[in-house]
Amino acid sequence: MNDSQAGSPAGPERDFVGYGPEPPVFRWPGDALIAINLVINYEEGGEYSLGDDGVNDTWGEYSFQYGPEIRDLGNETHMEYGSRVGIWRLCRLLDRYGITSTFNACALALERNPPLCAWLRDREHDVMGHGYHWYGPDAGPGTAMTREQEQTEIRLAVDSIQRTTGQRIRGWMVRSFPTVHTRELLAEDGGFRYDSDANNDELPYFVTTLGRPFLVVPYTKVHNDVRYLIAPTYASPRHFFESLRLSLDYLLEESRTGLGGRLMSVGVHSRWSGQPGRASALRDFIEYALGQPDVAFMRRIDIAEFWAAAFPPGQPGRPPADPAAR
Repeated sequence: MNDSQAGSPAGPERDFVGYGPEPPVFRWPGDALIAINLVINYEEGGEYSLGDDGVNDTWGEYSFQYGPEIRDLGNETHMEYGSRVGIWRLCRLLDRYGITSTFNACALALERNPPLCAWLRDREHDVMGHGYHWYGPDAGPGTAMTREQEQTEIRLAVDSIQRTTGQRIRGWMVRSFPTVHTRELLAEDGGFRYDSDANNDELPYFVTTLGRPFLVVPYTKVHNDVRYLIAPTYASPRHFFESLRLSLDYLLEESRTGLGGRLMSVGVHSRWSGQPGRASALRDFIEYALGQPDVAFMRRIDIAEFWAAAFPPGQPGRPPADPAAR
């Protein structure tokens, strides 16, 4: 037992080492050094609302929350902007530049926007599960979600997204923070290839869950338009573009000097980056990235499948899936 396991609570074990000073040296399919996975977080319609849940949500343009006695029409209509207008601005960008992305979508939000589901059916973007509702470790204000409640949430989302988009979701990411049961429930389901609830690496890696390997494809809260709302904030869309450009340049510099391939996740939201001024940052970054050699846009499912084939757990020279086995 290592120090991180002593007296540890339920849930995944912590690992402070990862690949260490010698990450795997490789190239992505098509000989790319940097794989960019653009994640469109589609939550509008799945968020908390007074009419559906008895409580208002907080993730609009403001950080405060009205009490349950007042319906927050400002936040509700801001969310509706994302589903009515913003998502289509992002969809047009994907079509214009011919790139594939990952839609991290709440099943309920998709149910409420049939035209988007039809659009997804006609294209090759993959859909990652983001809950049936836009849920986190709570089942409502001040109430912890039980294992059984989360299991139901996952099953509802799988069935719903299969109906609306035709896709059996293979990946999962919850609202900001997973519960201590999330990964085990995904492994138990048997239909999931990976989860993206971790933010701790720039490469996929295997963990041991329920006694067998399970793949993690890390996400990021840094290359993310949530920074329009969370300090340190972007004062201008140019700051978001500049942050993404500098990160890509640095990753390319490292990779070209022998460090090997890297994954760059970029997360955007239709209610935020679907605003016209903010959409310019994403447009400019897509154009910049497409102009760089050694860079490719990839779907998250393709990243997961590549990694599972190229670096299966237990391969010599790779860290074991279980940090306790080091």
